[in-house]
Amino acid sequence: MKSAGVPWLSIIVPTLNEASQLAHTLSPVQPWRRQGVEVIVVDGGSHDETVALASDLADSVLTSAKGRARQMNQGAVHARGPTFLFLHADTRLDDSALSALKQLLTDKPEAWGHFDVRIEGRSALFPIIAWFINRRSRWSQVSTGDQAQFFSRDLFYRVGKFPLQPLMEDVEICLRAKKLAKPVCMQQSVTTSGRRWERFGVWRTIWLMWSLRYRYWRGVPASVLAKAYR
Repeated sequence: MKSAGVPWLSIIVPTLNEASQLAHTLSPVQPWRRQGVEVIVVDGGSHDETVALASDLADSVLTSAKGRARQMNQGAVHARGPTFLFLHADTRLDDSALSALKQLLTDKPEAWGHFDVRIEGRSALFPIIAWFINRRSRWSQVSTGDQAQFFSRDLFYRVGKFPLQPLMEDVEICLRAKKLAKPVCMQQSVTTSGRRWERFGVWRTIWLMWSLRYRYWRGVPASVLAKAYR
């Protein structure tokens, strides 16, 4: 299904036991594979059917040692496009997001940034949480991985790729990148799963996420924070 020639965008998806989510995530981008979008799945050692499912939904399926940052960096090494978009396995892009990104990159090929986010799930609090996440990201110029972060190839390597740390790799790369250029905060939304919020409790998860970010800002090592996150 891949298009001929060099893709204008490489979508890199790190996975680990995501068989229940992967088709839902990658089905919307299948038509775009004929329009110059490359899809790369990098698996970190799944024990379910993730790799088998990915073989029909991606242009390349790679394996890597477990670790989201490590997996995304490996995908970037194999990517052919001038822009990398890092898509979590439980986050979904739609046509409007990709269309807007294509237009942006036509005008600003060196751009980096993220999308607004919607949270999919049963809680009535999810729209409110998403509103705060989107405003925080615009104010701080720091996004998280479930907002479909994208970087030009050149900028991605200039900031040293994703740091090989067990948590906050998405925050850290933004802190480095915004020293070089202002991010583009796309108004189009991507949709991410609220499964973690629902599994562990919405208020508990809100407190955890904000406390982790505050402690990281205060200099607590990511290795220490990862234990609390788990």
